[in-house]
Amino acid sequence: MHLEEKKKAVDELAEKVSRASVIISTNYGGLTVAEMTDLRRKLRAQQIEFRVIKNTLARFAASKAGKEELDKIVIGPTAVAFGYGDIAIPAKVLLEYIRSTKSQLKISGGLIENRVLSAAEIATLATMPPKEVLVARLLGRLKGPLYGLVSVLNANIAGLTYVLSARQKQLEKGG
Repeated sequence: MHLEEKKKAVDELAEKVSRASVIISTNYGGLTVAEMTDLRRKLRAQQIEFRVIKNTLARFAASKAGKEELDKIVIGPTAVAFGYGDIAIPAKVLLEYIRSTKSQLKISGGLIENRVLSAAEIATLATMPPKEVLVARLLGRLKGPLYGLVSVLNANIAGLTYVLSARQKQLEKGG
């Protein structure tokens, strides 16, 4: 690779690094071309880019993008998954692929914004429900106490209404 090609590759990689919401680094040693193609197809279906990168170029790109922490997870033969949407989806797809195919692909770590994640944290991330479900759960928990307060306040008024109604019926029968 000539110097100009390397500069272009670093610029392109820096753009991907800065744009990605999650970056997952993998060690692809031992994967066949067919396995790599199958994995790329599954990731592409979820709008996730998967690229084999040179570690030195990745370090330059990370520095250029302001995410120097990336060099902590770029070790050995590296392929990186760039996720641009929900941060859990790339982890789910990669771990499902590893589990279903018993692949030799190993997750080295991940990067969310400027936080480095271990392989175990990536596995935990993969078990998380989608963002929409988490938001719905949060809203449900926030609404719970409000509904309880409304019920308690309404119970006194409803009780008074029942007592007054019963008294009215009593007076009508006795009068």
